[in-house]
Amino acid sequence: MVTLNNTRFLLIVGSLFFLSADVFAQKTPWDSYIKAGNKASTERNYAEAEKQYLAAIKEVEKLKPQDARLVTSLDSLAGLYEEQGRYAAAEPLYKRSLATIEKIRGPKHPEVADSLNNLAIVYKAQKKYVEAESLNKRALAIREKALGPEHPDVADSLNNLAIVYKAQGKYAAAAPLYKRSLAITEKIRGPESPDVASSLNNLANLYEVQKKYGAAEPLYKRALAIREKALGPEHPDVATALNNLAVLYGGQGNYVKAEPLYKRALAIREKALGPEHLKVAMSLENYASLLRAMNRHDEAAPLEARAKAIRSKRSP
Repeated sequence: MVTLNNTRFLLIVGSLFFLSADVFAQKTPWDSYIKAGNKASTERNYAEAEKQYLAAIKEVEKLKPQDARLVTSLDSLAGLYEEQGRYAAAEPLYKRSLATIEKIRGPKHPEVADSLNNLAIVYKAQKKYVEAESLNKRALAIREKALGPEHPDVADSLNNLAIVYKAQGKYAAAAPLYKRSLAITEKIRGPESPDVASSLNNLANLYEVQKKYGAAEPLYKRALAIREKALGPEHPDVATALNNLAVLYGGQGNYVKAEPLYKRALAIREKALGPEHLKVAMSLENYASLLRAMNRHDEAAPLEARAKAIRSKRSP
């Protein structure tokens, strides 16, 4: 699985805005709703978070129509839906957020690029690649002009556009964007930053889908090492790196190397994200697929059943 600044993202992707001092002069009901929603979201109490974010939207709608707090409220709820895989529910919220911030800041402001990026991620998740590509290109152009060609946000936009190209099979277009994104990130963040690991994973995955396994493996290994050192051995992003390397080995028939990586990734995700998270379902499915390839069907079946049950609970 590749990361969409996601990655960074991954995470609730809602944009945060720095409002003028007078907005925060006194605590308002809106502040309380947002704070409560953020707390519930962190605790994975999605129903309570949704309730609080909806209340925040209702509260800010009483104010002037183009209040930046509306953008924060919409993005918070959309990000909550996105975290649960409810992309169709997130889409109209991100669209409204984009329209609002364009009116507040103007069409070429960096915060508009943030909003474009959020909506593009949701489009990509729904396989609406043409729409996602258009938004990613616009976000990249805004950021390059407003922030300069080597800004971290430019690296993110390059990465996100490359992901959309790869999803459409446009590998030749994706490669130079991934490489430029990696170079910017290494220069700004340093070679052992978790952000570098994300870029490495994405470039490695591009090589993998083209069956350039020799080029992909060292990138995946470096990404795993960076995340273990920077984030700790039980972080969800370590699970992602383990999963990516396991997929690479499994695709080459190297099941002995793949199996312990899948098992460790599953254990990390269950502990860090909870037993009914969508990423737990993904790990269960990946491990089950490997077991079937090894003719261990009796072991695969209960994993598949559990993954199916998780997904059924997440259906809109």
